[in-house]
Amino acid sequence: MASHAGARQATIAQNMAHADTPGYKAHDLPPFADMVSDRQTVQKATRTRHLNGTVAGQMSFETVARDGAGTNPNGNNVTIEQEMLHAVDTKRQHDRALAIYKSSLTILRSAIGRR
Repeated sequence: MASHAGARQATIAQNMAHADTPGYKAHDLPPFADMVSDRQTVQKATRTRHLNGTVAGQMSFETVARDGAGTNPNGNNVTIEQEMLHAVDTKRQHDRALAIYKSSLTILRSAIGRR
């Protein structure tokens, strides 16, 4: 989820950078929930010696063109206000992922007797 949020934030930043580029179409990533439900759940290994796992590279995200509500006279469909709203939503997603990580670390520390 944190990787998805980071990739989406980079896409939103690119949209904002091209806000004045004639003919530029805004891009976005599919929602995280849709991406997770489309993937098959497979055990993954972080090292080649792990049992029953396959070592995969970093997760890649493909952007899709976002349908804009309107198009500027120069053919660009990026609005800074809309991109700012998407950026706030993405920050919340990233914060949620970090909270989940911190919670699981707390559980693991409790399990081994450290607090």
